[in-house]
Formats: sequence, C-alpha cells, structure tokens
Amino acid sequence: MPYMLLIHEPVGQRQARTRAEGEALYERMLQFAGKLKQRGVLRAVESLASQDSGAARIEVRNGRAQVMDGPFAEAKEMVGGFFLLDVASRAEALAIAGECPAAEWATVEVRAVAPCYT
Repeated sequence: MPYMLLIHEPVGQRQARTRAEGEALYERMLQFAGKLKQRGVLRAVESLASQDSGAARIEVRNGRAQVMDGPFAEAKEMVGGFFLLDVASRAEALAIAGECPAAEWATVEVRAVAPCYT
C-alpha cells in the first residue's frame, strides 16, 4: 500500500540553523532514507528547497493560467520534503513516520496514496 510522508516545517526554521546544524540534520535524513531503502519500502524521497527560493503556484481559470509567487500567503509551515513508501499497512506507515528524524523538529503527515475520486 502506498503512503506518503510529508514533512511540514515551520517557515524560517532552516534559516535559524547554522550551516553545520543543517548539514547534520540532512545527513540524519539521508541515513533514514537509506535504511528505508534497505528495508525495501522506499519508492522515492526528496528534500524540497525553501519556499523563498522561487516557489510558485499556478491556477488555470477560464482557460487563463495565472502564476503566483510562493505558497499561500498565510502559511506558517512549508512542505520541506517527502518520502513515498510502499508498506503493508497504515500502522506500518505510522511507525515509520515515528522513526523519521524530522519528527523531532517538524510535523510528519501520513497520507494514503489514492485516486482523487476516492
């Protein structure tokens, strides 16, 4: 069963860290991803750039595309990355989310992957 773990970080948290602190946390995440890959449950993983580094939104209304800067203006969190898993159950996805180092400084959202009509 596919599940996505979305890492929700407080906006500005990355800028509050030193480069060395950020690199150490990133290394922990890489090690976590490596363990998931060894277990055979990792489909994909990516870290996302900070939302102030060119993030954009697009809407198409009445055939016209409109590009807007960044995430929603009132956002207090940003999606900092994701893990796409293939696990046996929701319980396993939740257990993996609890092992994720990012849960120590961010929120890890667990979502089933399913068609948009369900």
